Amino acid sequence: MATATKTEKYTQAVGRRKTSTAVVRIYKGTKNSYTVNGKEFHVYFPTETLRSIANAPLTKFENPVKFKVSAKISGGGVASQAGAMRHALSRALIIFDTNLRGTMKKAGFLKRDPRAKERRKFGLKKARKAPQWSKR
Repeated sequence: MATATKTEKYTQAVGRRKTSTAVVRIYKGTKNSYTVNGKEFHVYFPTETLRSIANAPLTKFENPVKFKVSAKISGGGVASQAGAMRHALSRALIIFDTNLRGTMKKAGFLKRDPRAKERRKFGLKKARKAPQWSKR
């Protein structure tokens, strides 16, 4: 799947964070409205922190155009899904308006957050946690 596409009806982009993947489509609308996996935005992201993370690209910059946002998110937890949505939304916005690229890049919204869970090593309980050591 291409990371970003633009048609007459909508602009689509893909964003990722940890194991979450978000595909966001933005349509020109009369007011800002969001649906995530067929649910309302405030129902899918119950806390204000998650909503502000996911919605940051639209709220941080004064944009005269209003958008209808539709997102399909899969994988990971709710926090990483919010980060994936932010990544995809900012990618879609710079395809819609290339003048936003500098401000989005400065804010750090275009960089994929590379942090992910470290793999478990054999002989250890988790990635770095070792079993209790006994001298005798």
